[in-house]
Amino acid sequence: MSTAQSPDGTAAPAGLLYERDTAALSVLLPALADLYRDLHQHPELSGQEHRTAGVLAGALEELPYEVHTGIGGTGIVALLHNGPGPTVLLRADTDALPVEERTGLPYASTEHASGQDGNPVPVMHACGHDMHAAALIGAAHLLAGSRDAWSGTLMLVLQPAEETLQGARAMVADGLYERFGTPDIVLGQHVGPLPAGCVGFREGAVMAGVESAAITLYGRGGHGARPESTIDPVLLAAHVVVRLQGVVAREVTPGETAVLTVGRLQAGTKDNIVPDHAEIGLTLRAHSDRTRALLHDAVERIVQAEAAASNSPRPPDVRWLMDGPALVCDPEATRVTAAAVAARIGRDRILPMPAVTASEDVGILAQAAGVPCVYWFWGGPEADTVWAALADGTHDQLPANHSSEFAPALHPTLETGVHNLVAAALAWLGRARRT
Repeated sequence: MSTAQSPDGTAAPAGLLYERDTAALSVLLPALADLYRDLHQHPELSGQEHRTAGVLAGALEELPYEVHTGIGGTGIVALLHNGPGPTVLLRADTDALPVEERTGLPYASTEHASGQDGNPVPVMHACGHDMHAAALIGAAHLLAGSRDAWSGTLMLVLQPAEETLQGARAMVADGLYERFGTPDIVLGQHVGPLPAGCVGFREGAVMAGVESAAITLYGRGGHGARPESTIDPVLLAAHVVVRLQGVVAREVTPGETAVLTVGRLQAGTKDNIVPDHAEIGLTLRAHSDRTRALLHDAVERIVQAEAAASNSPRPPDVRWLMDGPALVCDPEATRVTAAAVAARIGRDRILPMPAVTASEDVGILAQAAGVPCVYWFWGGPEADTVWAALADGTHDQLPANHSSEFAPALHPTLETGVHNLVAAALAWLGRARRT
């Protein structure tokens, strides 16, 4: 159990530290809520988080941290050295998504930005990264104010470009650990469709490895009234899509988690013109490297074979884009961290988490350092609504991450996120001094 120091220098129980933190958070909360609303109202896409980085760096510069900006693009590293002990990395991501917000919130985003193709797109914090960042700033305040309770180095990482799985790699490539030291553990969290105030942990495989591909299939265009004179890439694309749907059902071992989704199919400009090419965009996800490789190879095989079967005039172009490893949480480190969070917020608020097929790049930070990673989820939607949906089997119909209607309840989500990070950090900082 963690300890705080009483004014006379003797060890005080963890409950005293929690009471002190809770009192400090109650004073800080209005400013934190304003920060969250500001971030939510002004989201920025991956790699474009310039205003966001400025706001967050400004919030940290008010505290006794060494603040370094521009790491891996728009990333921030803040260090607080507090005597001998381990280095604990707390990570939050900062980017938003090309989604038009439909939450109806008074602070809803109306922002637009240049998308990947250069065209303007709406922008929204549809994945909760604004909540992640605000919670980390809150934890930074509380941990700076309780330096009598821990020893070691706190490394705060505000990471850009999680949605494109580029941010963690970019920060590592920019000398994250060579410049600022290597952590002993990487800790992070994600808000999601659990009941607000609850926290979910899982040991081992937590999130899936992911790849995405952009595929161009070639045909020979012509008049829609004379299809015999053409090689129809639309028909070719349709065969590819249908055939891909059989990979998980017929090639993946039952019991293995795997997803192969075609999310984009584009071809042609007019109903009576056979185009000369069609484009497919897909994503594949799996929790094991073996299954992920199977999916990758199946995509290549099917695309090539269907192109040959259609007598395509040139080989298809398969470009592999997004690539991220599965997120695996160290079992023992997860048990230690979960116990610390439970001791702070209450064991009745800790839930078991299933493995999910969404993906994250926080594991890259741990892999690059060669240290354990612990990553957990905490609830955002109003608790009674979620419990009722779970009871009647309609939970999948609630707005979740990446939805235009995803809107975490500001309270108690923000407070819970702050307490989670503080408890997790204290579980590891100065462990040699712990009782």
